Amino acid sequence: MAKTVTGKVVLVKKNLTDMTDPAASLLDRVGELLHHRVSLQLVSANVVDFANWKRGKLSMPAYLEDWVGTLTPITAKEAAFSVRFEWDVESMGVPGAFIIRNNHHSQFYLKNVTLYDYPGHSWIHFDCNSWVYPTDKYKYNRIFFANKSYLPSETPEALRDYRKEELENLRGIGRTGELKEWDRVYDYAFYNDLGMPELGKKFARPVLGGTAQYPYPRRGKTGRAPNRKDPNTESRLGGLDMILLNIYVPRDERFSTVKFWDFLAYFLKAVSQTMGTVIDDHNIFHFDSIQDVFDMYEGHIKLPSNDSLKGIRDAIPWTLVKELLRNDGEKLMKFPVPAVIKEDKNAWRTDAEFARETLAGLNPVIINRLREFPPTSKLDPEVYGNQHSSIREDDIKHNLNGLSVKEALDNNRLFILDHHDALMTYLRRVNSTSSRIYATRTLFFLQDDGTLKPLAIELSLPHPQGDKHGAVSKVFTPAERGVEGSIWQLAKAYVGVNDSGYHQLISHWLNTHAVVEPFVIATNRRLSAIHPIYKLLHPHYRDTMNINALARMLLINANGIVELTVYPRNFALEMSSAIYKGWNFTEQALPADLLKRGMAVKDPGSPNGINLVVKDYPFAVDGLEIWSAIETWVTEYCCCYYTSDQAVEKDEELQSWWGEIRDEGHGDLKEQPWWPKMSTIHDLVQSCTTLIWIASALHAAVNFGQYPYAGFLPNRPTVSRRFMPEAGSKEYAELEKNPDLALLKTITPQDQTMIGVSLIEILSRHSADEIYLGQRESDEWTSDEKALAAFKRFRENLLDIEKKIETRNNDPNLKNRNGPVKLPYTFLDPNTSGKSGEGLTGIGIPNSVSI
Repeated sequence: MAKTVTGKVVLVKKNLTDMTDPAASLLDRVGELLHHRVSLQLVSANVVDFANWKRGKLSMPAYLEDWVGTLTPITAKEAAFSVRFEWDVESMGVPGAFIIRNNHHSQFYLKNVTLYDYPGHSWIHFDCNSWVYPTDKYKYNRIFFANKSYLPSETPEALRDYRKEELENLRGIGRTGELKEWDRVYDYAFYNDLGMPELGKKFARPVLGGTAQYPYPRRGKTGRAPNRKDPNTESRLGGLDMILLNIYVPRDERFSTVKFWDFLAYFLKAVSQTMGTVIDDHNIFHFDSIQDVFDMYEGHIKLPSNDSLKGIRDAIPWTLVKELLRNDGEKLMKFPVPAVIKEDKNAWRTDAEFARETLAGLNPVIINRLREFPPTSKLDPEVYGNQHSSIREDDIKHNLNGLSVKEALDNNRLFILDHHDALMTYLRRVNSTSSRIYATRTLFFLQDDGTLKPLAIELSLPHPQGDKHGAVSKVFTPAERGVEGSIWQLAKAYVGVNDSGYHQLISHWLNTHAVVEPFVIATNRRLSAIHPIYKLLHPHYRDTMNINALARMLLINANGIVELTVYPRNFALEMSSAIYKGWNFTEQALPADLLKRGMAVKDPGSPNGINLVVKDYPFAVDGLEIWSAIETWVTEYCCCYYTSDQAVEKDEELQSWWGEIRDEGHGDLKEQPWWPKMSTIHDLVQSCTTLIWIASALHAAVNFGQYPYAGFLPNRPTVSRRFMPEAGSKEYAELEKNPDLALLKTITPQDQTMIGVSLIEILSRHSADEIYLGQRESDEWTSDEKALAAFKRFRENLLDIEKKIETRNNDPNLKNRNGPVKLPYTFLDPNTSGKSGEGLTGIGIPNSVSI
């Protein structure tokens, strides 16, 4: 018999914080009075209507109640509306989806719909989390499914066509031209939007992706027209779109209103601070003393008048900031104090801290165990000559605590931070710019107390007579006093420059941001919203396409902030393409990564099947616990839906998804033999675990330490402008007389420091709406009880890991947990409990690459 089913619709109206349409609320209310309303139709999950092309039977349209009487807040806030459906339970079955039509003037964010008092169910819930634009923006119906998961073969017949058509809509089949904000199209494009060839050769950049010379992961398609100067380059945004950071990504992938305005506010703050890049005193190029650097955090740097800012207007859009500065230049600038100098202003200089940061700092994923001495190169000797290390036993034998080099090697006591091969092939071109860098190798010795100490630093340059003649290298060893001590400090700075650039371009950008985006695109194109693997992975994609699009607009583009502040300059992204050639998805799994780097050895009886070589390796110790928790959760979840390997093989959506990731998203590496076959539950579990690890924990480990460590640039310089001074030169005399000034004249100058620190302050912040590992946006993300129980266990496991990390950080025997700078290792503390809030906390693993 007919029955009224009551529903509650929770949404966020377009509000005054969306300045693109301030009259939206009024026009929507007028529309309501003219019967231009929001309607919903339920779709049966188990009763087929032959008149509806064998799809689920539809209810009559029902309308949101009291739209006019519900005030629209100034800020983005949820509002609840009632809706009543006429639904004959006996003849129409159980609702499995609904179709919504927005006949208003403006869009709204549909959070969820819940049906109450439905016979046989306490409620039926639809998790939506999607922007719904007016119906005239779509050529199809917007449909949302109930929060029950189905493998494709198990989907009720009444919902199968809806499931298939929704995926076709998201693939944008037949859609051409520039994509608009209401388009829901996920498609692939090359990185051909970084250059501005219309401004001249200096601003042109090669297309990354699609060729053997420049392989690269794919990014989201925007459909913008080709550049008028070069048809292979996509035109860039300008005008109001640039000011409002309005680059196309599917609307559901964009920042929330709260996060967008927070991001824009901090961006404007950063821009206003960088207007001080030309300091109004006698020296505009470098800091005069370390105290000048400290002044950045003590509010003593005065901004210049607008007339002195002309030199940097090309770098940052002047229209964004011209109203932020007072014409008299009296505005003061002050950055937060970076954690690395908060407790001790000089501990960053020590060899102990220099070594510790390779295990617990900003870039703890590069250090390797040394397996042969001297270190060797993998560069082709036919092209690059002899690139093997010039470090010899005599350089280090006195510093091995009584061991010979062979004994130290055999006992796993020698380690290397090797930036030689990755940089040597680019060194001539990079040093043709204003940069003056070396390719570096740094050796460390593992002491009995679990700490590392540096043994030697090798600085190498290409041979002046040509690449085939090999490298010209010098070896430097630790010294504490006199000019030798000052030279050693400079050598460590050159290593820091190498590591900073490699971190930003490879460890951070390439190995998290760039490699994840193809997974985001493929998942939305090939896995239905009711596919269990979609529900597993979707939280780990939040905001990734948006932050990557902003990076292409402002950071990694030609003359963008990265090129302005990091040593490879205009070769930055091209260099990351060269590294991508050797990327291997399976080696991104933490246990595999540690084994590859020799930081662990196989041990079938140990957790994760490995034993760490350095027991007090904070990144690895905490990381392996997080990895194990993710792996256990993914295993339990997948086994809720896949009971055999054959079920994985026969899942047509899953196979299509994995094939597209390999053949399209990472298409330049599709022939690599390491790709999992996706033919077993083990393949599925390991692939999903690896992906979640990359998007959450790995990104957290290499991102949120940026300001704590690199906010003080002398600790993590990004540029070197002079080579090591030679004895007898003016620079050598200056080094003897004033070592700090010589260091400051060599590393990142004043203007680039201001820009770089402003940037990483933004990137290191946790947003107010952050969702951390072990959390979900909604508690009703699935109706499957087994999956919810497994997720609860996952959360409890993470809460336990939080306590273990805190205990380890308070253990004085673990010297690498805090180090001389007294900065505890918290970057892999999940913050599932929510104990740490927004800002520069250095605590928490967001679910996704969200900043």
